[in-house]
Amino acid sequence: MYQLAGPIGRKTLSSINHLLNLFAFIYRMLGLLFRPPIAGKIIVRRITLEQLYFTAVQALPIIVPAALIIGSMLIIQFTKFQGQYDLGKVTVLLIMREIGPVVTALLVILRSATAVTIETGYMKVLHEVDALEMAGLDPLWVVCLPRLIGITTAILSLFIVFDLVAILGGYAVVWIITYIPMGNFLEQIAKAITVADIVVGIIKAICFGIAITATCLYHGFSIRKLITGIPVATARASVESFFFCLVINVIISILFYI
Repeated sequence: MYQLAGPIGRKTLSSINHLLNLFAFIYRMLGLLFRPPIAGKIIVRRITLEQLYFTAVQALPIIVPAALIIGSMLIIQFTKFQGQYDLGKVTVLLIMREIGPVVTALLVILRSATAVTIETGYMKVLHEVDALEMAGLDPLWVVCLPRLIGITTAILSLFIVFDLVAILGGYAVVWIITYIPMGNFLEQIAKAITVADIVVGIIKAICFGIAITATCLYHGFSIRKLITGIPVATARASVESFFFCLVINVIISILFYI
């Protein structure tokens, strides 16, 4: 029993220390929003736009087909029970509140967040971070903050795109290729959407963006000297980011809807 308690206790303390380090890392990045340094503002704006373009615009060919497939499949399944349940409320509940945020976060993690960990890992191993510090630039200001703003804004934008395409595009696909009677589906959706749904979507997108970016950057900067540590750190960052998003999703849903 004592042999088992020792490793469990050490693992628990290590996990708590890791979470505290992540919160401190997030606090330092968010602090730069209110006290931005004078030097490097042009570089920060350029990197932010590049990150937004890479994460949001270039992800549209992936997010739009995924939203169409998921939306049309769910609507087809929902219509089988539209006599028992309010089709509009069920669609809003599953697509807008739960599936949309999680799928969007997963696609961002697989496509962009892993790239952030790899990029910062190479910067750390190749001493580019040291070069920035020697030039008088804070790596958190030049490297981290632009990616935080870009990824968070991209997740919010992609979340809106996913919901619109999944609901409207899924409805159009079902209406065109099937003979399923949809009735007043769009009117039911309009009545089912509330201010709380919109606010919760915005909060989830912001929290997901902060959690994903902070986790991936933290793991990238944690790499020391060996380049072989980059794949390991990338895998850990991806799994950890998705786990944090699931936990955040559950907590926000409980706070607002229960």
